[in-house]
Amino acid sequence: MKNSTRGNVDAFIVMDVMEAARRAEAQGRHIIHMEVGQPGTSAPKGALVALNGRMQSNPMGYTVALGSPDLRRKIAELYEKWYGLWLNPDRVVVTSGSSGAFLLGFNSLFDSGDRVGIGAPGYPSYRQILKALGLVPVDIATTEENRFQPVVADIISQNLAGLMVASPANPTGTMLDKNSLSALIKGCQNTGTAFISDEIYHGIEYERKAVTALEITDDCYVINSFSKYFSMTGWRIGWMVVPETHIRRIERLAQNLFICAPHASQVAALGALDCYDELNANMAIYRINRQLMLDGLIVAGFECIAPPDGAFYVYADISHLTNDSLSFARDILDVAGVAVTPGLDFDPLRGSGTLRFSYAGSSADIKEGLVRLQNYMRAKGHIQ
Repeated sequence: MKNSTRGNVDAFIVMDVMEAARRAEAQGRHIIHMEVGQPGTSAPKGALVALNGRMQSNPMGYTVALGSPDLRRKIAELYEKWYGLWLNPDRVVVTSGSSGAFLLGFNSLFDSGDRVGIGAPGYPSYRQILKALGLVPVDIATTEENRFQPVVADIISQNLAGLMVASPANPTGTMLDKNSLSALIKGCQNTGTAFISDEIYHGIEYERKAVTALEITDDCYVINSFSKYFSMTGWRIGWMVVPETHIRRIERLAQNLFICAPHASQVAALGALDCYDELNANMAIYRINRQLMLDGLIVAGFECIAPPDGAFYVYADISHLTNDSLSFARDILDVAGVAVTPGLDFDPLRGSGTLRFSYAGSSADIKEGLVRLQNYMRAKGHIQ
């Protein structure tokens, strides 16, 4: 059977690491998970209560393609609560996770062969989804000096149809302030480049609130999800905000590509939006874990790190230890029983010398994982 070139995408390495960890656990080993950006907390209780109540009285068939009107209104209210912005609920599109939003957004904005800029290091699925759609991902090599975020000078001569920016970013956790984000948006407007803001980690910030692109312009796509701050990864429910002139084109795409996001997940998401006390309690755990990780990684010999402004990752330079992060991560899993993600997932050119550590799990697991990492590094002669 003939295969399409669209399917020739690279593996999502963190998912391969998860599978290797699962196999080890199936053999009876205890694995500490620092590889995946999945909160160790469950969906908010309000989400579960809302879904349980609806399941008793409603068959939950299709919703309209853009999502339940009640949920869209409630998401719009979030922008007033978090950023002081009034948002027309009609602009909110409920999606099957942020991944569904990427598919809708890329199909709406770009034609085959268009060049779309993405920061490197950055979320690997941007690159692979773009490839699968016949688009050209353009890796923008960000620098520590610019906190691993793109700047206007990086994009001026790239002939980009679009730019995808994430703040807080995966894998570094760094954020753009309002001036930096404004400069990027203005640079895109000056070159006719569509601007997409991935805000999936908003709500998970430590020293200052993340800035939404909607504070600066309505001429952009903003993507978010219930996966991270709301602890609902497996529910596969997200949203995006689009300009009013794009609502109908997104609706047509959603009707044909997805029909609608899962109705049960929409009900749960609506319930989750009333659970801020519980969600803020989760943030207290992330704050503890962040400090544990920043302190413990240095003791373990991982000293070159980007302190995260948000999200729940630490990105570490290990180029002084290895030029093969894939093998290094595999050995840490095999020997220490700690699953971490090699940087090749995030930066194909420079990722052979980096690792990403997630601290989204429990504090007890983070403590145990750090002890294992310290023992591993000591046994390998990397620390005293």
